[in-house]
Amino acid sequence: MHEPPVKPIEWCGDEVKIIDQRRLPGEEHILSLRTTGEFEEAIKTLAVRGAPLIGIAAAMGVAVASRRLVSSTWAEFETSLRESIQVLHGTRPTASNLFWALKRMEKILEDTTHDESPEACSRALVKEALGIYEEDLEMGIKIGKAGAGLIRDGFSILTHCNAGGLATSGFGTALAPVYWAFNKGVQLKVYADETRPLLQGARLTAWELARAGIDVTVICDSAAHIMLSRAKIDLVLVGADRITLSGDFANKIGTRGVAMSAHAAGVPFYVAAPSSTIDFDLEKGAQIPIEERDALEVTHVGGVRITPPGVAAYNPAFDVTPAEYVSGFITEKGLINPPYLENLASIRSDDPQMH
Repeated sequence: MHEPPVKPIEWCGDEVKIIDQRRLPGEEHILSLRTTGEFEEAIKTLAVRGAPLIGIAAAMGVAVASRRLVSSTWAEFETSLRESIQVLHGTRPTASNLFWALKRMEKILEDTTHDESPEACSRALVKEALGIYEEDLEMGIKIGKAGAGLIRDGFSILTHCNAGGLATSGFGTALAPVYWAFNKGVQLKVYADETRPLLQGARLTAWELARAGIDVTVICDSAAHIMLSRAKIDLVLVGADRITLSGDFANKIGTRGVAMSAHAAGVPFYVAAPSSTIDFDLEKGAQIPIEERDALEVTHVGGVRITPPGVAAYNPAFDVTPAEYVSGFITEKGLINPPYLENLASIRSDDPQMH
């Protein structure tokens, strides 16, 4: 499997083109991003989403901003870029890949001496952003290979939210093993939780799996427990937006309930994510900031109100699943098993990008 099943983002020099995920599955609309404000809006409004893809988009946003500043003085160049980084830093609080990617871009800026031109620094920033993209493609392949062995012929797999190609550079995290196994001829079926309130499972996961020819069925979030308890599911695969050293992790709201149901039913529950999702500064899940989004996402569907006027709605975008419910983590470095505090920390020691 050399070509990604979907290409949600493309570097085009002075602009970046993305699939506007707000319009899927009805319309495959390509959106062009040229300014920091446009990148900010795209990330905040979920036109581009998924922890790895958010990091890629933010890095490319800094690179695009630098291309527009090459004729500036060094002082103007540095000040403007730091402002762009700060704006992008404030777009989404939970996904660690965003901060990891921006930290890498900021380091390029800091390591460039004032004797060098803005043009030279911009070239280095573009190279770094494209490097982050290419690394993610490779990570998707490695995660796919590492996790495919968990999938046996005839398996039914449950997933929550969208951790496929649309959430990354193209291969996905939780769906990467599914794609890899499917392309090797393994017969499998995927059940996708609809994932209220924004229906990333029903709209996005189902769209990309069906597009790839994989058997997929959408279920209501509330149906996951009964399917697990009645032995309809062989394996649960989900992604993550932030993983702590203890193995607690944040993912789309509703993930914890799926994990608890899988644990009660004795169904393996695996989390697939690149090592950039691990926050080495956090030990426990309680330390992860949880993004709260607009109540309109709950009270309205497709612009149509589904709740009585005046009724309040609470809309946390993520929840935290304790490590005790996790069978293992699938990363580009292979399967990570308990004890997580020791084994997740070991990843950092062999990766200079994480120091």
